[in-house]
Amino acid sequence: MPEVKTVLLPSKGHLFIACNIMIVIVMMLAEMWLRTAAQYHKQAVVICGFAVSYLMYFVLEPFVDGAQMALMLPIMIALIYFDRRLLLILGLFSFLFYAGVYFGLERPLLDKPLLEFLMVECVFIVFVVSALAVITRAHEIRDHLEQVTKSEQGLMVERAISDKLLKIDALTGLYNHKTFHEYLDSLLEQCESNGLSLQLALFDIDNFKHVNDTYGHWVGDLVLKEVAAKVGSMIGLNDFGARYGGEEFAVIFTDKSYEEAYAAAEKLRIVIEQMKHPYAGSRPITVSIGLCNYRSGYGKELLFRNTDEALYEAKRTGKNKVVTAGHNLNNGTAVSSA
Repeated sequence: MPEVKTVLLPSKGHLFIACNIMIVIVMMLAEMWLRTAAQYHKQAVVICGFAVSYLMYFVLEPFVDGAQMALMLPIMIALIYFDRRLLLILGLFSFLFYAGVYFGLERPLLDKPLLEFLMVECVFIVFVVSALAVITRAHEIRDHLEQVTKSEQGLMVERAISDKLLKIDALTGLYNHKTFHEYLDSLLEQCESNGLSLQLALFDIDNFKHVNDTYGHWVGDLVLKEVAAKVGSMIGLNDFGARYGGEEFAVIFTDKSYEEAYAAAEKLRIVIEQMKHPYAGSRPITVSIGLCNYRSGYGKELLFRNTDEALYEAKRTGKNKVVTAGHNLNNGTAVSSA
């Protein structure tokens, strides 16, 4: 077998061991940096990869043909980060650094042929060009995914807006009649299965036809908006307010006792009465409210009948009051407790 001249002769075992120890030290230092330092993580990985690649090259070169492939490790690191600028910098630096190693060490000491140097440099170029193509394609895919994501987000927003428009009353901003019944049906199921506490309040703006006839429908619309805004701001997060129809509104109270629901309805009545309406002759706008506590087995029909009769009782007995359907009500007769 012909004698092979290498940077590290097989007889120099201590140099082989030293290179391996240095590889371990470099990797440990890089690991410590990544775990303790808050910045420059990419730079630490690149420096570690560059040092390890050349140490591995000096370890493998005496025994393995094509050991120069270990020098491609820094370029592969740039590929992992999908960093085009880092790839070009590392590619150029590796190209020049290996030229320095070859002309300063391998050619004068080992008399390596120039063709081998050129082949390694060509491999550097091919590696960089290939990695550049991969990064470019990855960026294209990322941009495409971002566009798809933005498009999907736009569709979700449009769908949410459309869904809201279908549920919200356009004039008052409260939920509409259809959504109110859907929500009430769901809550009544919870009442029957889980014993959820629920009270229904129906209230009507007193003498609203007189407001329309005297000041015009645009003033009536303003009154509806202001009353609805006050209802929306005063009910709780777990309560549900809706425009039931015309000048009539509905509120579903949940997580409240019957007494707490009555107190909330009475407070709402007082606050609405105290609102100022200069465009409506500065006369107070009042509401009559009917309130009913749901009992297991009532069903939706009896709940509405009791609440509606309580509202009718409030209108019949002078308006601007809260009338509750009595707890002993099974036949739908409204009993005033206001």
